[in-house]
Amino acid sequence: MTTSERAELAVTLFTTMARARALEDALAVHIRDHGFAGYWHPGKGQEAAAAGASAALRTDDYLFYQGRGATWPLAKGMGLAPIIGDLLGRSTGSTGGKGAGVPHWADPALGIMGEGASLGSVYHIAAGAALSAKLRGTDQVALADFGDGTSARGTFHETLLQASAWRLPLVYFCENNGISVSTRFEDVSPTKTIAERAAAYGVPGEVVDGHDALAVYDAVGNAVERARAGQGPSLIEATVTRVGGHWEGDAQQYRPADFLASYRDPLDVLRSRVDGAVADRILEEARDEVAAALRDAEAAPYPDPSVILKDVFA
Repeated sequence: MTTSERAELAVTLFTTMARARALEDALAVHIRDHGFAGYWHPGKGQEAAAAGASAALRTDDYLFYQGRGATWPLAKGMGLAPIIGDLLGRSTGSTGGKGAGVPHWADPALGIMGEGASLGSVYHIAAGAALSAKLRGTDQVALADFGDGTSARGTFHETLLQASAWRLPLVYFCENNGISVSTRFEDVSPTKTIAERAAAYGVPGEVVDGHDALAVYDAVGNAVERARAGQGPSLIEATVTRVGGHWEGDAQQYRPADFLASYRDPLDVLRSRVDGAVADRILEEARDEVAAALRDAEAAPYPDPSVILKDVFA
């Protein structure tokens, strides 16, 4: 990648992260003023991980994410209208508003296959997609995004073993924010990192600074290239910071007062590589775009009850 291409990538990533941050800020105000039909799990502080990882994928690559913020669908190409539509339970959402409260954004045409209905369920579904690509002879790659908490589930270990044995084109991507709901990672893990667990299955594991979108892009890009070449799965662990609580309104009584003392805002980290005037314009445009999209979503109709069984399959 040339210097100019690298600079262009930085602008693209910064734009994605600015839109995600603007949406986070707007939703916090909306929930405070109007309430919310469910739980919103804020992703502020983790934008660089999702933005950098998604940018390393092609449109036809499969993305299976776990819900925290909206950076994943934004970075994979979904517009604000279907994202906010689902958040507010409107018919304009990507699921027609059926996934309101805890949204399950999906658009197979963009490779966005949705999030698992239960935490830790993306592993085997993503492995199935990777197996499908391998059997069909394509060079598509599947990415399974997960948090540190579900790395203790059997599905993580079972699919990592099978994916390695079958050399599946699968990238395991962990957003380790150091706390699973209210339990600290160091209190429940015998290992210092999650990436080191991959070695037991013959899979390369790497830890990357999840506050640096370009560093994440590089690490995931290498893993994707390896998967496309038929060399099997990789595990990338991005160390990130969950600025907010587990859900919007979480009192966070389990956290020490100084837990953000060493926090590095991922937008500030990347802004140092983007022209200041350009960055200011991007931030302003993102706020305006989100405000307009939120107004449109609030005016959109709710799903008609007649479609309750549409898209439901046995």
